[in-house]
Amino acid sequence: MKIAGNAVVVTGGASGLGRATAERLIGRGAHVVIADLSASDGEAVARELGGNTRFVAADVTDEAQMEAVFDAAEQLGPLRAVVHCAGRGGPLRVVDKNGMPGSLEHYEMVVRINLIGSFNVLRLGAARMAKTELVDGERGVVILTASVAAFEGQIGQIPYASAKAGIVGMTIVAARDLAGRQIRVCTIAPGTFDTPILARLSDDVRASLAKAVPHPSRLGHPSEFAMLADHIIENPMLNGETIRLDGAIRMPPR
Repeated sequence: MKIAGNAVVVTGGASGLGRATAERLIGRGAHVVIADLSASDGEAVARELGGNTRFVAADVTDEAQMEAVFDAAEQLGPLRAVVHCAGRGGPLRVVDKNGMPGSLEHYEMVVRINLIGSFNVLRLGAARMAKTELVDGERGVVILTASVAAFEGQIGQIPYASAKAGIVGMTIVAARDLAGRQIRVCTIAPGTFDTPILARLSDDVRASLAKAVPHPSRLGHPSEFAMLADHIIENPMLNGETIRLDGAIRMPPR
């Protein structure tokens, strides 16, 4: 799928992996709609990135708000790609230090944002793509974002790991489901990346995380995530696959 001249939606595009992806795709000639929360810097980022870049404030779990995002994208051109980066973490133990059961409310919130939000973006984006004309035998591609926590979730990550594992499980099923409409679905499972979330940690903790990566022994650059997203869009044989992007890290229990 060619990128230039087509519309792309990037959720979580105001910072981190999403911003890097939006920037790369804009550089390749895409017309990008950044979807992020109203409290984000999305408007300023869209102005900074320039080109036919728009920001639409949206919660990925909200149907009406995401429909508005896709409406904006279709004003820029045929929707050919969605890169879904929006999500959040939040620590939770099964049983807390006081012996109390972990918060069901917190668990539901993290799963809703990460897993339900992913399905909402997937279904709405795919429905729009399904109405576009075929180009070189395909209509578009949806890229979801999981995490290595889907495979080796650490203690305290149970809601996040559950949600990300759900995204991994969703990927092949969605790809098979949408194959008849010539829409591809892939997932990227990043390891430890140098994003604004990790920037809040101390230098010692960041150095420890970097050292745990076998090679290259450092935190991932958001531009490397964007590079892979770019390639998935352009490579028509990539479908139904979850790709670890982690420098061969395998996370320890804690």
